[in-house]
Formats: sequence, C-alpha cells, structure tokens
Amino acid sequence: MNKALVALSKERKQYLKNKRHRQIMILLTQIGILVVFLAIWEILANKEIIDSFITSQPSRIFNTFMNLGSNDLVKHILVTTYETVVGFLVGTSLGILIAIILWWSDFLSKVAEPYLVVLNSLPKVALRSYNYNMGRGRNTSNYCYGSSNFINSNNFRKPKWVFKNGQRGCKNGKNI
Repeated sequence: MNKALVALSKERKQYLKNKRHRQIMILLTQIGILVVFLAIWEILANKEIIDSFITSQPSRIFNTFMNLGSNDLVKHILVTTYETVVGFLVGTSLGILIAIILWWSDFLSKVAEPYLVVLNSLPKVALRSYNYNMGRGRNTSNYCYGSSNFINSNNFRKPKWVFKNGQRGCKNGKNI
C-alpha cells in the first residue's frame, strides 16, 4: 500500500477522535434518559401515584420477561414459525402455479377472471376456512347460528336474518 494513504494527519486523527467521543456521549445520554424514565416510572408505580394495574411497572415487566422461557414458549414459537413458513411456501407455490396456468391458457384465464375479481374484492378475513376456536362469542361451531366461511355471525347474539323461519336452535354443534 501507499504510505501516503495509510498515514493520517494530526487534524484527521483529532477529527476522528472527536467524532467517536460525540457518538459515545450521544449513546450514554440516550441510555441515561431511558434509565431515568424507567426509574421515575417505577417510583410513581410504587408510590401509587399512577395505577400499576393499567401501566404496570418496569420490575413486573422484567420479571415477566425473565419467566417467558417457562410454559413451553420456545416450543410454541417454533411451531408458529414452522406453520408460518410452510403456509407461506405452499401459498406462494400454489399462487405461482395458478398464475402460470392462467398465463398459459387464455381460455382458463377468461373463465376465471370474474371469479378472481370477486375473490380479490372480498376481505381476506372472510376467506378463512373454518370458525373453530377463534374466540369470537359463546358459540364457535361452524354449524350453529348460520355461521359459514363468508358470514361470521358468531359476532351477533341471535342473528334471525340468517334463516327463513327465524332462529334455529343448536345442540352439540348441530342445527335442530
């Protein structure tokens, strides 16, 4: 290498030293502000000036964070990540395959066009395949109270508009 490129002038060294010092001071100030904020929050929660039920407090949040490893959280995170990746790959593969088929066949693309336009305009939540265990209301059965893939009537208490002859009863997940 050229010695002229490697050697730095005194002014350049001082500039780099001042720049590094400024970066360290900025980081220390940011950390200090965070520590002061957390300390004030903890003190106000301990003195019951703020309601710790609503705003919690840093010590409780820290204890909860430290206990996240219990109750198989890591296993659940891995399962969720696996299902997300597999779902993404399957959906992307099917989408590419369908796109190739529609691109290849002019006839199929013309036949499918109105259906694809309608499906694209629907909210994606309405396209889910089942209503089981969604936590929406007292009855999450797919067969009761007229719920289906496109009408989620579990949000309503007694949707009389679903059936012609008024509300039907439900017993063990079956309409009666």
